[in-house]
Parts: sequence; structure tokens; C-alpha cells
Amino acid sequence: MGVHPHHAAEADEVAWSRLEALAADPRVRAVGEIGLDFYRNLSPPDVQRDAFARQLHLARRVGKPVLVHDRDAHEAVTGALLTWTEDAAAGARDGTLTPPDRARTEGVLHCFSGDAEMASTLTARGFLVSFALPVSFRSAVGPRLAAAELPEDAVLVETDAPWLGPAADRRNEPTTTLRVAAELARLRGTSAQTIAGATNANLGRLLERNGIRA
Repeated sequence: MGVHPHHAAEADEVAWSRLEALAADPRVRAVGEIGLDFYRNLSPPDVQRDAFARQLHLARRVGKPVLVHDRDAHEAVTGALLTWTEDAAAGARDGTLTPPDRARTEGVLHCFSGDAEMASTLTARGFLVSFALPVSFRSAVGPRLAAAELPEDAVLVETDAPWLGPAADRRNEPTTTLRVAAELARLRGTSAQTIAGATNANLGRLLERNGIRA
């Protein structure tokens, strides 16, 4: 559950109260898709920032990972997530928060479009980086460098269906992840089977945070 940045301006206090209740429900496994989208700006940037921060703090209170949307907002998203993890560490030191468990993921950088530095910075704070089909485009310089350099235990693959398909007239379906895995394997000099095994293990670690067996 979560408020996408496109709809941040639509959330009133009634909606926030409902989100608080949903987040506490054990059937809800993560807070998301949340984040910032400065490409379309369907909600004002300041409103997006406030909604993002509010939901990050909600996720911390209920102890659930976040699924993060970032489009043309790399610096702002990185800053928000660094502040969030630093605040948690400070809260643990003064006794107001339970210490973050670094053996568990903090969340996922969905459909990653940033660069290698961003990926490295945030995986060091406990985030997984999820790649979709655009990583196969030669124009996606930043994501391709990140995909080549990240440790094996920090990578996921996804479709983002129905968007980001192989062509405008072709369906985006689960098999698209095979193409993503094959491209990651090529960039990393390994096999698609190795990528599949690693991403399944990483997904399992994310799900096990909330007691789900992958």
C-alpha cells in the first residue's frame, strides 16, 4: 500500500488515516510504490517530497520495507533515503527506535534509472536495485554501469508491466524478466541461470523480512 507520487496531491487526512490502518495490517508486506517523479510532476514537487517522507516514516513505524519510485529525481530520492536511514540509526542510539537490522533489506529501488554511484550508496544502506528491460538499451548508461558493478546480493529483475515492454505493439509479460536476466548476465560476464538464482535469493530475503517463504 502507498500513495504514488503522481497522486500525492490527492491524499487528504482521511486518506492518510486509512493508509496508517492498512500499513499495520499483517497482510500488507511493504509500503509502496512511493517516491518522487519530477518528469511528469503530476503532483507539485514539494507535495511529493512531503508524501514520500511521511510514508518512509510510516514504513519505519510498522517495520516494513519500501518500494521506491524514482524518475528524474535521483538526487532528491537518494537524499531522502539517506536521511531516513540515518534518522533510524540516530533513533536507535537514543533508544527511540529499534536499531535497523542490516541483515534485512530496507526496500527496493524499483525500475532503477540512476547511476552506479547512487546504486552503490543505497545498497550500502540496505536497498535492493531492481532492473527492468531498459537496462538493455545502450542509452541507459547509468543503469548499465550499475548492473555491471553491483554485488550479486543486491540485484532484482522485474517487468513493470504493462509499461516498459519490448515494443509498443508487444505485450509486457513475466517472460520479459528472462530478457532482463540475460542482459544482466551479459553485462556481468556470467550466466542467466546465475542471475536467476541470485535474484530469487534476494527476493526471498525481502519476503522473509515479513515471515513469507519465497
